[in-house]
Amino acid sequence: MKKENKFKSISLILPAYNEEENIKEAVENATKVLEKIFDEYEIIVVDDGSNDKTGEIADSLKSEKIKVIHHEINRGYASALRTGIKNATKELVFYTDADNQFDLNELRKAVNLLDGDKGKFDVVIGYRKDRRDRLHRLIISKGYNLLIRFLLGIRVKDADCSFKLFKRDVIKGIEIKHEGWLVDTEILAKIIRKGYKIKEIPVKHYPRKKGKSSVKITSILKTFFELIKLKIELSLLQKE
Repeated sequence: MKKENKFKSISLILPAYNEEENIKEAVENATKVLEKIFDEYEIIVVDDGSNDKTGEIADSLKSEKIKVIHHEINRGYASALRTGIKNATKELVFYTDADNQFDLNELRKAVNLLDGDKGKFDVVIGYRKDRRDRLHRLIISKGYNLLIRFLLGIRVKDADCSFKLFKRDVIKGIEIKHEGWLVDTEILAKIIRKGYKIKEIPVKHYPRKKGKSSVKITSILKTFFELIKLKIELSLLQKE
């Protein structure tokens, strides 16, 4: 066995929308890392209705360990994650973006924290150390994290960091109802409500070298209104 932890297998989910310049590298990097850490793994690429060659390139990479699932139309990030989680079959579930802005070698550190000398956690999430995004993205992110701390009591540094690792039964037990970019916040809010233990770790963050981010101002405004709906939903659940 290659691993230093008790977990033998992992499902790695890669949501992808118009990432034709990144998807091959993302899958290859993930494969190299997982081969070093786990006895068994699967990479699940969810092509979320891309209108470039993302789906075609992903299909060319398919193998016994690399699955590709296509959405006929663009349904949004949350829907892509739902599809990936639904199809995950291994002990652990990890998701990250297909834009190659994270060093997946740091996954080993995260896995060891789920059951290691430093404690046992149910979820390990990253926060972007020396975040390499444009100034307006940094300001928006800072404001958003303060807002969810105030509204939902989510006291984490970087809720939307797409470097999240779960024990399979934890993430499978979360019902994702909301759409778009609120999904990370919804998942964390419901995990906290269920009393699971979360550990935050710093992770390296690289600038996007290829392709374009699909985050738009309209997405941010929509996320704000969805956040209010989530606050009401969680309040109602607490009263039941």
